[in-house]
Amino acid sequence: MNALLAFEAAARLQSFTKAAEELHLTHGAISRAVAQIEERIGVALFKRQNRRVYLTTAGQRLLKTSRQTLDALTETVEEIHRHDIDSPFLVVSCEPSLAMRWLMPRLGEFKALCPELHIDLRMSGGPIDLLEEGCDLAIRRLDFSVKGDYQITKLCAEFAGPVCSESYWFEQIQQDLNQANWLHSRTRPQAWYDWLSIEKDQTASPNTEQHFDHFFYALQAAQDHLGMAIGSTPLVSDDLQARRLISPLRLQPTGYEYGVLTLHSLAQDQRIKTFTDWLLDLIPNDLELFNDVNLV
Repeated sequence: MNALLAFEAAARLQSFTKAAEELHLTHGAISRAVAQIEERIGVALFKRQNRRVYLTTAGQRLLKTSRQTLDALTETVEEIHRHDIDSPFLVVSCEPSLAMRWLMPRLGEFKALCPELHIDLRMSGGPIDLLEEGCDLAIRRLDFSVKGDYQITKLCAEFAGPVCSESYWFEQIQQDLNQANWLHSRTRPQAWYDWLSIEKDQTASPNTEQHFDHFFYALQAAQDHLGMAIGSTPLVSDDLQARRLISPLRLQPTGYEYGVLTLHSLAQDQRIKTFTDWLLDLIPNDLELFNDVNLV
């Protein structure tokens, strides 16, 4: 391994002298390390010309593999450090819209409560391989099959219904759903039709429609008086509470829940338990909002 480290530095810098300086070794030590590898594999790794060294084809191949191997080792060591139960880091995967509209505004509170634990927040949605993606836990809308060996800690039920700005509902469309511009997202294309199905309303239809790439954008458009979107708790809980959005019609339970996915039980990792317990403590504060279906 020491010889490979010396070779990688010399090959990357194309200089035994610079490699020696970087590794705090002598020029002779670098030369001996490279000679040791060349003797082992039976081919030259460098061409020496005009006091400079150039990689041979074999040297280029070995450099590529050495870099990949050393990078993989570095990444593995870092991952072990970050995911060890004594690590000061907790890697959390969260659905982007949920992260931006609900979790991130609350992370300052968690930091004040647990300053020694640093949250590494990564945004992604849907099924996840925690090991493959290097995450300690994931916060998800549980609308997919979860691996049997994952632990699920349920956070809250989801309620959904049309939301818009107060001025849009009362002034622009005069409280008529059929006069509204219905805002859709390509990540939840069936949201309007799911709500209508729950409401058993086959008569409502949009005046106009508009589509956005993500749920977050549709909600932002509703907040900016551009139309009505299907908003769901807890994503719009802060917006409803602050009156940035209103829900003039019924918020209905969708049948889905939000939950925390982990590889092990909470008792096995105090970092995960601390963060999950904090999430669970947040939910009772929003229960009244979650269960209120007349939020005008």
